[in-house]
Amino acid sequence: MSAASSLSIRPVEVSDESRWRELFRGYRDFYHLQESEEIVSRVWEWLNDPEHECSGLVAEAEDGIVAIADYRHFSRPSTGSVGIWLDDLFTDPAVRGRGAGRALIARLQEIAAADGCSVVRWITAADNERAQALYDNMARKTNWVTYDAEPAQA
Repeated sequence: MSAASSLSIRPVEVSDESRWRELFRGYRDFYHLQESEEIVSRVWEWLNDPEHECSGLVAEAEDGIVAIADYRHFSRPSTGSVGIWLDDLFTDPAVRGRGAGRALIARLQEIAAADGCSVVRWITAADNERAQALYDNMARKTNWVTYDAEPAQA
C-alpha cells in the first residue's frame, strides 16, 4: 500500500471473516487482552447481525484488508443527540502510517454527517503515542477521565 488513495473503505462483509479475525486478534493482543476465541466469535457475530448495534468497516488495499474499525451509534442525553462511538481501530503493523486509520475515521465522520450525528468519539490508551499523533490531527482531545466499575455481585 503506497498511499491512502489506493484504499477502499467499505462495510465488513461475511467473506472478510478470516482477515477480520486476524486483525481483531491483533487489536486484542496490542491492548494485552486475554486470548479468547469466544469473544472474537461473539464480536464477529455482532458485526454480521443487522439487528445488533455494532457495525464494522474495513480498509482494503490492492493486496487485501489492512485495517478494521468497529463502531456503534450511542445516545447523548446531555446534548439530546446521537454520536458514533469508535470501539476498535486496528491497522496491520506492516502498513501503519500509510493512511488506513485516517481513512477509516474520515469515513466514520462521513457516516456521522449522513446520519445527523453530533460527534465521532473514541478512546485510546495513554501510552499509545503513535495513534495519538494521528488522533491529535483529526480530533479534539477531551478533558474527560474514564472509569470502569465492576457489576454488582448477585
